[in-house]
Amino acid sequence: MFGLFRKRRWQKPAEGLYLSLVAQSRREQFYLAGGVPDTVDGRFDMICLHTFLVLRRLRAEEAPDTAELAQATFDLMFQDMDRNLREMGVGDLSVGKHIKGMAKALYGRIAAYEEGLLAEDPALLDAALRRNLFRGTEPDAAQVDAMAAYVRRQADGLTQQATADLLAGKVSFLP
Repeated sequence: MFGLFRKRRWQKPAEGLYLSLVAQSRREQFYLAGGVPDTVDGRFDMICLHTFLVLRRLRAEEAPDTAELAQATFDLMFQDMDRNLREMGVGDLSVGKHIKGMAKALYGRIAAYEEGLLAEDPALLDAALRRNLFRGTEPDAAQVDAMAAYVRRQADGLTQQATADLLAGKVSFLP
């Protein structure tokens, strides 16, 4: 009973955060000038990157409310992925397997991006971006550098956002 109430409490704020991070992920400059593949996988990876940034900010608070909102946002992401897979024609019996793989991919990206942000060696974040965001392509060094700078700038910018705004489902990404 209490778990259902808690889940409903965070539904609207999670929707606000998720819709904002998806909108940011769809910005055309990532795909045109940025070199991110404009494919289903490339778009999934952009959503993973922005989900990482938002979840990282929420988890930094180490508070029950932000942890619950982070979980609700994560859950909403995978509800959306489930719906998208079904719309793309993936059969009911294999959707669960795909979702499990996508969750595993997100966890791996979270670990790699976090390690890259915390490392003193900027090459670690560059390598994580090449391996995940740019996988299957050969971006030039300027594209990787620009994306790494973008990730660092967004991570820093999110730390400046008021927790109350995040809890209300409002997140702003820097230009």
